Order: sequence, then structure tokens, then C-alpha cells
Amino acid sequence: MTRIRSAGRVSANWLILIAALAAAVGLWLGTRVLAPAPGPRLSAVVLYPAPRELPEFHLDRSDGSALTLADWKGRWTIVFFGYTSCPDVCPTTLSDFKQVWKRLPPAARDRVRFDFISVDPQRDTPTQLARYVGFFEPQFVAASGSDEQLTRLTHALGLVYARGEPKDGTYDVDHSASAVLIDPQGRQAGVLRPPFDAATIAADLVALAGTP
Repeated sequence: MTRIRSAGRVSANWLILIAALAAAVGLWLGTRVLAPAPGPRLSAVVLYPAPRELPEFHLDRSDGSALTLADWKGRWTIVFFGYTSCPDVCPTTLSDFKQVWKRLPPAARDRVRFDFISVDPQRDTPTQLARYVGFFEPQFVAASGSDEQLTRLTHALGLVYARGEPKDGTYDVDHSASAVLIDPQGRQAGVLRPPFDAATIAADLVALAGTP
């Protein structure tokens, strides 16, 4: 009986110790992971506590030039992955981003860019991409690439896409509805989640760009 009571007291002590350690770890994670990132106060853009380094990549722009990590340096870049046959999410998102662009003052436009990257390279030819994205805003960049490059980049950004089974000669592509924010150092700095409010996003970009 003595041993049983002693074992019970030891187990309780261990439970208290484990609970205390768990609370300490939770507090540390809360301050490290969930703490707001330094910088301007933003409403639409969620900045990460620390920007994420990205791998080198090579995609093809609709104008025939290359899109690489170097192109994401020097400006704040909002990147959205979709496809031109998308029935709702993509046209709605690009319409929202068009309104964001219209609200940016000229000084901010010099420090901000929008990239639309197709995850349906089989159907989205350069001509189709240029026509589609140009309909919303000619200043937006349109690009695509091989599945190998697209998968590597989307995984690095924490995004996903997958093509559905062909039906009646066509197919849909499931893809993330969020956009990512790239900082002027070419790192993933944050994320924008739908629904997208043009006025709020524009105000955030002006604050990030440091323009009046």
C-alpha cells in the first residue's frame, strides 16, 4: 500500500511538472510565433514574424522573358496563383487587385507590383495569359511554367494546386485562394486572405511602400 501511495504522489508531481513545462512552452511559442511582426500597422496584409527565404525558380512570362526570384526584388510584390479558365475565384481576385492598383498613388505604384501565375500551363499559352491578365490591368505580370517549377514554388510559398479529372474535354484546377506578399528582398513576408477589400489593401501597400 505504501508503494502504491508513493507511486501516486510521484505521478501527480510529474503531471504538475509536465503541465508547467507545457505552459512555459506555450507562452514562449506565443511570444515567438504569434507575436505581431514589426513594422507599420496593417489591416489586410498579415505579416510573418520573420520573412521566409525562397528558392530560385524560373518561369516564363507572357511576353517571352523569364520570371525569376531576382524579379521579386526591389519592390513589394503580390503574387496570386490561378488559371484563366477559372470560373469565379481568379476573375474576382484580379478585379479586386485592379481596384487596388487604381487606388495606389503614382509613388506607390513604382514600389509595388502584381504577378498572376498560371497553374494550368497546358491551356494557358503566353498569348492567352497576356490577353487575360491584360484585360484587368496591363501593368500586371502574367507567367507560368512547368509543373516541376510550379510545384516547387507553390510548396515553398505554402500554397497548393491540383488538377481535376478531365470531363467532357475539360477540367478544373483546385488552387489556393490566398495571395502572398513578397518583400523587396525577395522573401515571403506575409499573406493576404480573401475576401479582398481594395481600399484596405491599398492603404496597407502605401504604408509598406513608405509613400504618402
